[in-house]
Amino acid sequence: MCGIAGIFAYGDHASMVDSNELLRIRERMIKRGPDGAGLWMSDDKRVGLAHRRLAIIDLSGAARQPMVSADGRFHIVFNGEIYNYRQLRSELQKKGAIFRTHSDTEVLLQLYQHYGSGMCTLLRGMYAFAIWDSLQQCLFLTRDPFGIKPLYIADDGQTLRFASQVKALLAGGAINKDIDPEGEYGYRIWGCVPEPHTLYKDIRAIAPGTWILLHRNGLREHHQFDSVDRMLNDSGSAPVTTQTACDPAMTLRAALLDTVRHHLIADVPVGIFLSAGIDSATLTALTTEAGSALRTITLGFEEYRGTAGDETLLARKVADHYGTQHQTVWITRRDFEEAFDQFIDDMDQPSIDGFNTWFVARAAAQCGLKVAISGLGGDEFFGGYPSFSQLPTIRKLAQPFVAVPGLGKWARMLGAPLLRHFTSEKYAGVLEYGGTWEGAYLLRRALHMPWELSPAGHHSTVSADDIYTRFDHPHAIVSFMESTRYMRNQLLRDADWAGMAHSIELRVPLVDTALVRTIAHLRRDGVIATKQDLACAAHPPLPAPLADRPKSGFTVPVHEWLLAGNPHYRQRGLRDWSQFVYTRYTQTST
Repeated sequence: MCGIAGIFAYGDHASMVDSNELLRIRERMIKRGPDGAGLWMSDDKRVGLAHRRLAIIDLSGAARQPMVSADGRFHIVFNGEIYNYRQLRSELQKKGAIFRTHSDTEVLLQLYQHYGSGMCTLLRGMYAFAIWDSLQQCLFLTRDPFGIKPLYIADDGQTLRFASQVKALLAGGAINKDIDPEGEYGYRIWGCVPEPHTLYKDIRAIAPGTWILLHRNGLREHHQFDSVDRMLNDSGSAPVTTQTACDPAMTLRAALLDTVRHHLIADVPVGIFLSAGIDSATLTALTTEAGSALRTITLGFEEYRGTAGDETLLARKVADHYGTQHQTVWITRRDFEEAFDQFIDDMDQPSIDGFNTWFVARAAAQCGLKVAISGLGGDEFFGGYPSFSQLPTIRKLAQPFVAVPGLGKWARMLGAPLLRHFTSEKYAGVLEYGGTWEGAYLLRRALHMPWELSPAGHHSTVSADDIYTRFDHPHAIVSFMESTRYMRNQLLRDADWAGMAHSIELRVPLVDTALVRTIAHLRRDGVIATKQDLACAAHPPLPAPLADRPKSGFTVPVHEWLLAGNPHYRQRGLRDWSQFVYTRYTQTST
């Protein structure tokens, strides 16, 4: 896990790369890589690459970056982990490749030398990297299919800049800080900025599962090599052994053990963020079964101590059950107040989430950890959210009214003024929006509905359902929507910056290409993998109180803290918190 940056002055009228600008970008990411730093500039000053290192695999100085190939042709900067790098390394050695390090970074270099852009289909991991080819004079950029690792670019038609964080690119000083209206609008709708937008009009996120090849003459190639869509619709052979192929439960368990074992690959200790939920508890069980000595960390809040919202007692029971070295970290309102300014400074883009991850990552760092496992992804791929039942129901009920022109809009216009006095006025839009998957998802997840933000210019159209006809089951549709929207734009992004704020690499075994393809294969055989199926993969079984516990979202008493310290803060839940965060973020970032 690291921070990467680069500048490519490809245009004929572009200024040469300013090494000081590149250093400013790199040093804004120092928390992403406190173990080392590197900078490389081409002789003609047309290309510069920079890197901050968090040493996880091959801790030696030989693995430092930017890394150059043995022949001097290729230079790479890489952020993330390639979990199947040992297998790939072995296969390359059979082809005659000679390695100078034990790092996954060098494996990427060798893969690119052998396969070019085709290398991407071979990778299993979380990653964003850039490779400069000095012979062909081109820059290769790519990002993993889920979007676990971020990669942002700013391209003015003459010079392309890239970095792991938006704030790092801004720190270089060459990019306009004008707000992107679509990014801001997206934040107010969802509580996070939807990709490919950022809050700034001149910065964009590279699409997950794609690569870009930019040549010195400005020619640009672009290709999508994988996507969540493809994984969820995978009709090929499931990546499981023949011994388990006839038993769905054993098939799923084998896939879960496989992804856990891959995610434990590291040359430093690995811990787990343990809540009172099935996801992290099951990962704890599988990790101990895989033979790893574990440290588990749970976050507790004084306001919830002894109440139904207190997750610490059940988390402790899980830790004792599997024999982990466990620690509970208690957070108070004073901790929140003292940390809030730093929290906002670390926040790469405005978000209504991330606070719990930020605090538990801080606790992990204080325990001496560099790597922690999270249960993120369990709800998205095992149907843990209410949306898996609510969205099909909403769509079924509202679809008959879609055929009546204007009915939904009139129902919304008449109902919204009344409903806003005692509940959310989004319910007034059920007939207008609920007849499509996109509209139903908007009703389920949006903080604000479009008409609340721009009544005059609002238009109610959303994407038609045609794009979802390729899915074979509503479960797959909701899984796709949750994983490519809420998970990607908020949960994964927040996990990245909140973890890296404390130099913690956060790994997500339930967000894995082989696992998701196994889930898709099971579904095509008539088996929908659920959270209970996930829990059943734990050996020995999870403690009964946890396995039988209904899902409850992890909550942070942010609103209580804000109300206590700010009498002008209105208790309208996430809407007020959303505005509060946005105001503080923009005050300090623009």
